[in-house]
Amino acid sequence: MRIPALASLALAASLAACAIKPVGPDYSVPAAAVVNKPGAAAPFALAPASAASGATPFADAPLPPHWWRLYQDPKLDALIEKALARNTDLRVALANLEKAEASDRAVEGQKKPTISTEFGPAFGHQSGLDYLAPNYVPPSTWEYGAGASLSYQLDLFGRIQRAIEASHDDTQAAQAALDLVRINVAAGTARAYADACASGLRIASAEHSTELQQQALDISVRLQQAGRVGITDAARARSQLQVLKAALPPLQARRQAALYRLATLTGELPQDFDQDVASCAVPPHVAGTIPVGDGAALLRRRPDIRQAERQLAAATATIGVATADLYPRVSLGLSLGSQGLGNDFLGKDTFSYSVGPLISWTVPNTGVVRAHIAQANAGAEGALAKFDGTVLTALRETQTALDAYARELDRHAALQAARDESATVAGQARRLYQSGRTGYLDALDAERALASSEATLAQSDAELADDQVTLFMALGGGWEPEPARTAAAR
Repeated sequence: MRIPALASLALAASLAACAIKPVGPDYSVPAAAVVNKPGAAAPFALAPASAASGATPFADAPLPPHWWRLYQDPKLDALIEKALARNTDLRVALANLEKAEASDRAVEGQKKPTISTEFGPAFGHQSGLDYLAPNYVPPSTWEYGAGASLSYQLDLFGRIQRAIEASHDDTQAAQAALDLVRINVAAGTARAYADACASGLRIASAEHSTELQQQALDISVRLQQAGRVGITDAARARSQLQVLKAALPPLQARRQAALYRLATLTGELPQDFDQDVASCAVPPHVAGTIPVGDGAALLRRRPDIRQAERQLAAATATIGVATADLYPRVSLGLSLGSQGLGNDFLGKDTFSYSVGPLISWTVPNTGVVRAHIAQANAGAEGALAKFDGTVLTALRETQTALDAYARELDRHAALQAARDESATVAGQARRLYQSGRTGYLDALDAERALASSEATLAQSDAELADDQVTLFMALGGGWEPEPARTAAAR
């Protein structure tokens, strides 16, 4: 009995030694991918010098990991840190990552041998006919059966290895997805904070215009009572006052919506928003230039690009998994057993064993396996197209955000100058009207122009704050861990 057993072991060892290179393509980023084009990693096409400052608002410097600290706003820092710790979308993404990691461990388990055991005691007897003795009733007794088996799949054609590669890539894609959610949460919190403060600024501007118009109405009423002007001037003043008051409710509703959004982003009930933010009337702005880096840093940093690239790697490994089904699967098995009567428990004559390879192969005569290979190839082609599209979208979003922010800076400077001129004209018209040297229509037009200029300037402040957040979001930072401080820094 030793000779067949040794022969089986030798055959299994020979099969293991004959393992070939895993079937299917080895992954590397395709040479034709958009990410490999020289222009993809080039410096950004920054906007020309700002009309307001005469210098570009951007710096060719690395984006810091926690870009929101560039605002130097402790309240914003605290809100974002709270959101990153308690946001529900982040909790979902973290659970998805843990699920992927668990699946990864399950796939890796295929490399290990499988062991199973069983034991079954029973009391009774067989029928007399089993003994070829009619009318014989065997005595009842205890019987038992016990066994253990070990099986190990020999990965001769790399099916398991490719499956592990695909699982690892999927896990890394889940990690990138988590990082992407962190970016969205940080940017969403900063945007809600900026929106609430910008709405507060616009409300303050509208209230200021309303106060000025109320003063103009009071003057018109006094002049009417003194008989210096007619009833028309007071009616016009009242109409303009109501128009200005009508602008307040939408702004108040927008601020309230931003506060509710900020509360839910930080894991709170909508009504439990931060009361300090409710009184904010100064939108956050980064003082000085904004560090943006270049295309190469962007391609390394944005998690959506990393996620798409890992999905392409997983799709490539899946081709190998499908291709391995063209070849036999070989497993090495070893089983031990003992079965007999209870009074001969584990006796020498109760043991049995077997060892040897098990070869299974389904000949793909229907073309099903080759259809699966074609599906895997198509999936890889689709993943490459998605990867290219993600890179192009990232570059487009960043360039668009850079240009939009630079142009809004120029627009803001022009609006600032226009508001100052309107304020001067309105003040002069108001004095002329009070002295009776001009009609109310001229003063009313000047007041309308001033109110419009202040409202437009406040809206531009809001758009500047939003454009900055959009730019930081396009640059893809905020998920990186804190850089280690040097001993000197400590």
